[in-house]
Amino acid sequence: MRIWSRVARVAAVAVAFGLVGSAQNAGRSSQPDQQRDQGQDQQQTQPPPAGNQPPVFRSGINFVRVDVIVSDKSGANIADLKQTDFEVTEDGKPQSIESFKLIKLDGGASPSPDGPPRAIRTDFDEEQEAARDDVRLFGIFLDDYHVRRLASMSVRNPLTQFIGTQLGPSDMVGLMYPLQPISSVRMTRNHDAIIKAIGQFEGRKFDYTPKNPIEEQYVHYPTETVERIRNQVSLSALKGLIIHMGSLKEGRKALILVSEGYSYMLPPQMRNANAMMPGLGNPDAFNPLAGTSQDPTASPQRSINEDRANFAATMDMEQDLRNVYDEANRQNVSIYAVDPRGLATNEFDVSDPSIAQETDRKFLNATIDTLRNLSDSSDGRAIVNRNDLVGGMRQIIRDSSGYYLLGYNSSVGKPDGKFHEIKVKVKRSGLQVRARKGYWAYTTEDVAKAMAPPKPDAPKDLQAALNNASSNVRSRVVRTWVGTARGENGKTKVTLVWEPVPKQPGDRTQPEEQPARVAVMAVGTDGAPYFRGRVPDVALASTSLSTASLNSESASRTPTRVTFDARPGKMQLRLSIEGQNSQVLDSETREIDVPDLTTTQAAFGTPLVFRARTARDMQQLKADPQALPTVNREFSRTDRLLVRVPAYGAGKPAVSCHMLNRTGQSMFELPVTDSPAAAEQHVIEVPLAGLAPGEYVLELKVAAEGSEAKELIGFRVTT
Repeated sequence: MRIWSRVARVAAVAVAFGLVGSAQNAGRSSQPDQQRDQGQDQQQTQPPPAGNQPPVFRSGINFVRVDVIVSDKSGANIADLKQTDFEVTEDGKPQSIESFKLIKLDGGASPSPDGPPRAIRTDFDEEQEAARDDVRLFGIFLDDYHVRRLASMSVRNPLTQFIGTQLGPSDMVGLMYPLQPISSVRMTRNHDAIIKAIGQFEGRKFDYTPKNPIEEQYVHYPTETVERIRNQVSLSALKGLIIHMGSLKEGRKALILVSEGYSYMLPPQMRNANAMMPGLGNPDAFNPLAGTSQDPTASPQRSINEDRANFAATMDMEQDLRNVYDEANRQNVSIYAVDPRGLATNEFDVSDPSIAQETDRKFLNATIDTLRNLSDSSDGRAIVNRNDLVGGMRQIIRDSSGYYLLGYNSSVGKPDGKFHEIKVKVKRSGLQVRARKGYWAYTTEDVAKAMAPPKPDAPKDLQAALNNASSNVRSRVVRTWVGTARGENGKTKVTLVWEPVPKQPGDRTQPEEQPARVAVMAVGTDGAPYFRGRVPDVALASTSLSTASLNSESASRTPTRVTFDARPGKMQLRLSIEGQNSQVLDSETREIDVPDLTTTQAAFGTPLVFRARTARDMQQLKADPQALPTVNREFSRTDRLLVRVPAYGAGKPAVSCHMLNRTGQSMFELPVTDSPAAAEQHVIEVPLAGLAPGEYVLELKVAAEGSEAKELIGFRVTT
């Protein structure tokens, strides 16, 4: 019992790393689970274009919609059926079909009147584009814990061909590993980046060499314990990806699971006391007949115990798989399991202990069955026991490109929180019909929440401050901060600071692909250049621009900042993040409003936030006018924050600061003092030790001879 208690704690930590942000991402959709199943208030004022838009649904708590794929024996979709050709039953009772539509999608292969597909650069882009009815959404889960190294190498080419030849320009796809935080997964149209990531896929099945601190915690546990932890981490992460995809889109979604299957049992020959020491403490390590009926050394009780252990492991696995495909049904995600072994003949290879063919075949069939279970129970397909993986994955595109969308008002639905089985049949013979197995009904509490009047929206400036804090947390390559302060000759001083995003457990990025510099170009609305160069190494085209300057002290210490002057008004800022070999890792173009800080009206420059670990650090920050501000807006309760606020206005501006909670309610006032290091700046010390984990906002106000200004700074406190 004691060791399993430790295992549970370690597994919980590992799963937490695999699902960081899943609740947050799931929260992007304000609809409860069943609202994805039972459409509400989806009436449209404009008639949808034929062929690529869903039908108009009636409103109502009992309205159910079903995606139905109809194909012939060869797998080709049938597109000439009518509403009268379908029969739908719920819990065995016939239902009257009230809406009917044939959905046809081509991934943007046909020209769109809206122009080329929009690039996905931010979380907002991801949410807006994925929700479009003419966009197909795909997820790829590379389960390296359950794929051997050679198999992972052989599956790279089929996956690459699938991305390169089957997906269209408007298709969005995201890729995830078991230990990768869900907050770092972004559905993108940059298919080349996905192909590049697939090229680095390397399986680790039965390889227990730790790759991160999480795995180091349990690497010396028994082999079966490590396998159980890996299964739980993988399936929990898979569930997190399903929830994320469901939060982005209501319609049909496809998730490609690359795995050799799951098992909570190992043959006796591999049940080592220490996963890193094969054969240690294992009397069956060199007995190929161990665990079979032919083992002459086994007692009758040994065979009985093996059967009992196998039955218990099968039941545990079935329950964990059910948790995954139940969630897939809730989120309308179809799982397509791809076994990279192809036409497999054995589960274990020559690098494993000698295992009897009877045992080998039993474990092979069991793992393949888990893949079939996940696929069949989520209206997907299991691409197993076939060498033509490319041909098998073509069916994924066919399923996502043409299907019927049926809607009906349930005659038996009630708020009981139970699963209601749906069956769909067609009257034409010789056709294969696939549809979701059913839906989970609302509970009484869900109905009350769905029918309750919406809560008033938070003020826009407050929500923007909270969003800014979250956007930095969810950045993918680098985090940036752009600040403004009063410059000379009527201009405004603009400062750009960047820092690389820390690597997360499961991140496969190679050192040479880490951001090394940022190429910056800043121009005015008339095309006049304010700055052009790289940070660090800015002495390129920018040397001729007298307005560009670098702080030498800061550059020699942490060369991730550049400062230049700009005229008030609109400014376009173009950033290109480069790796060590000057390859472009990411790019971004944004429009900056450069304020006019020369007026006598009360105004703020951009507040600078500094993180201090100790009281000594705090004193040094106060005395250093060139200290580098932090870009991050997520802090620990042990951190100490110093906020330096540039404030302007006629006379001596009066600055005040209040701490607000995430709803905008004032918690307490913070003292504001003049900065000893810089003129026209004020200093605020922000204590975090007394704050509970959550999101907060600093409300800054400045008053100067009859005028006022306000600035909000959002941040997050962790444990």
